[in-house]
Amino acid sequence: MNTEIMFSSKTDMWATPQDFFDMLDSEFGFTLDACAVRENAKCAAYYTPQQDGLSQPWPGRVWCNPPYGREIGRWVKKAYETAAGGGFVVMLLPARTDTKWFHDYIYGKSQIRFIKGRLKFGGCQNAAPFPSMVVIFDGKDKRV
Repeated sequence: MNTEIMFSSKTDMWATPQDFFDMLDSEFGFTLDACAVRENAKCAAYYTPQQDGLSQPWPGRVWCNPPYGREIGRWVKKAYETAAGGGFVVMLLPARTDTKWFHDYIYGKSQIRFIKGRLKFGGCQNAAPFPSMVVIFDGKDKRV
């Protein structure tokens, strides 16, 4: 694994650690990985960048670890809208609580699990340079 690329702005793709995914999969039973490449797909059914998961339907119990670049808000919006339509989506995201997408589509509208410590993505030796969170979109408004 090329950690020089992984910890720079040269990539916005952060492969989900398998053991971390397995823990969540045992809880939720995912059927679709909405954003993957063949080498790191977490479900038998998955969308590649060429298939453009943003333009595809997200049926079943969806796992999504989207690219963490400028388009991340579009992925979060898609998850929110999928859940609003009766779907179920779990996302692994950087914990960026100061962003528009966090406030528009996550805060008060989903379950948030902040991850203690920092994940080691894609088999890297070093932890990510940012905190992460798991967001569960189940269509239920979380505002009190």
